[in-house]
Amino acid sequence: MSFQSIRQFRGVTRRTFLAVGAAALLFAACGTNTKGATDTVADTVAPAASDTAAPEISTNKIVSLSATATEMLYAIGAEDQLVAVDNYSNYPAAAATFKTKIDAAQPSAEAIAALNATVVLLAYDPGNLQKQLEALGVKVWTGSAATSFDDSYKQITELGELTGKATEASALVASMKEDIQTAVSGAKIPDASASYFYELDNTYFSVTSNTFIGQIMSQFKLQNIADTAETGNDYPQLSQEAIITANPQLVFLADTKCCQQNAKTVAARPGWNKIDAVTNGNVVELDDDVASRWGPRVVDLVKQIAAAVTTFVETSKK
Repeated sequence: MSFQSIRQFRGVTRRTFLAVGAAALLFAACGTNTKGATDTVADTVAPAASDTAAPEISTNKIVSLSATATEMLYAIGAEDQLVAVDNYSNYPAAAATFKTKIDAAQPSAEAIAALNATVVLLAYDPGNLQKQLEALGVKVWTGSAATSFDDSYKQITELGELTGKATEASALVASMKEDIQTAVSGAKIPDASASYFYELDNTYFSVTSNTFIGQIMSQFKLQNIADTAETGNDYPQLSQEAIITANPQLVFLADTKCCQQNAKTVAARPGWNKIDAVTNGNVVELDDDVASRWGPRVVDLVKQIAAAVTTFVETSKK
């Protein structure tokens, strides 16, 4: 995950973000605007990927401009400290219908300060927002796109400390670890590595095994066809010809919402009916939001991948 954001907000196309070469927010929010990694994220007051502890504040007025951070706050029971969320914070339902929404593409420091916000949560700094906020006396916390499970756990822990919900955060992390371990250990793993293509959008951008998604997949003995697509680029764009030639045994679609892709549209693509994943029914439709965020619902992503791999193994033996 550094694209300056294929997935943080949808005001600019994914292709544009891929072109500027920032993987900072691959996971941020492919999410639908209600409608709805990481080397470009600015240093913050309490960077999630560093050893700096988040400020211990138990009473806050928080503005979340990160859909993932919003999910984390709700999961630890700190939602009552929110005064606004960004327009891509669409989960849980209460976040989707939150009264005050901030435009993630063009957030106004003055408008945020007018809410008497004490802390703003970012997944990355759009422009010089952090500097503007700090000049107005507003603290900034940045939780950049996770590159590992530990990154996700650390951010939840920091937000627990920030909100006075450390106990709840610790319990959430423990629960996530247990659920992920259960999903992985309970899956049926192929005897030999199975090849897969992970689709970010319908122009065939993908991820390599070096990314967080790639690390998840590797736990299930899956081999990524994008690994050799473009040396030095962990978010390559593949051609249809390259994908067809690679003949992946599984295809994962992380563009079912943004690009309206599904098993049927994939099968209708020229030449794709020759791909094993298509002919054998192993095209897996993911929820864009779940696949693009690194909060509590990463457990759901792991479970869906585990189920898909188990189905692949079972059907391959028939």
